Amino acid sequence: MKHFLDIEQQYRSPDNSRYTVVLVPYDATSTWQKGADKGPEALIAASCFVELYDLETDQEAYRAGIYTKRPQLDFSSARAMTEAVEKEVMILFKKHSLPILLGGEHSISIGAVQAAVRNIQNLSVLQLDAHADLRNEYQGSKYNHACTMARIKEICPIVQVGIRSLDRSELKLIQHDRLFPAKDIHDNDEWMEKAIAQLTQNVYVTIDLDVFDPSIMPATGTPEPGGLLWYPVLTFLRKLIEYKNLVGFDVVELCPKDDPHPAFLAAKLVYKIISYHTIKEPNLLTKKEDNNAKA
Repeated sequence: MKHFLDIEQQYRSPDNSRYTVVLVPYDATSTWQKGADKGPEALIAASCFVELYDLETDQEAYRAGIYTKRPQLDFSSARAMTEAVEKEVMILFKKHSLPILLGGEHSISIGAVQAAVRNIQNLSVLQLDAHADLRNEYQGSKYNHACTMARIKEICPIVQVGIRSLDRSELKLIQHDRLFPAKDIHDNDEWMEKAIAQLTQNVYVTIDLDVFDPSIMPATGTPEPGGLLWYPVLTFLRKLIEYKNLVGFDVVELCPKDDPHPAFLAAKLVYKIISYHTIKEPNLLTKKEDNNAKA
């Protein structure tokens, strides 16, 4: 069984890892191209080729501990899946291990945010996505992937970045001071601090990979032209983590194709976020080394 980054056993203990990667291979409500259920394992496989040293942050963030978990979740319905994910993430919050969910379709984020709201005060959610996902109901379900942010918006504030596709019915639910469409932000960084200012101190981040332009991320179920590129997204995420308290995040909607490059991009993205986060907790790397030396 492969683990995220293929790191040594001493850095992937379930008991003292600062981060826990949870695989949620759910893909029941996708409406165009199926295959997001294969995304988590494809990302894990690609991660084994990511360099453990990050040049930008000048550190090896994996030393803080990254545990990879494949829980047995109830996928009998979208609602059952949501409740199962919520319970799983609740466990991680109690263990003080930052949850990182790998989807699967975007609906997996609902349960994770429900757990976050139950454990963390002053929480908001940052959504990076091509689609608004604000439909109240779609194809007979309120837990469809197209309803993800509608459910989340019911329990905490949201900020939406990279949006470039939505249904007319979603317009009345859009908060325009919290919306940063791709067409307005793709060629500048003036929006970044404005978006961050709209968030509360504690932030959960949900990243649908179709926020990226299909030129660098074609492997999604519903690709949209005009997306964001690698460095602007990284710059924004690093600023966010610098100014706010990241409590968890997910990366969803990887729909693997024959080309392995998109899975590698997704894996690299996960590790970059972890690397940015450990900058605020550098003692974690030192403590881990000390504990290993004593052992």
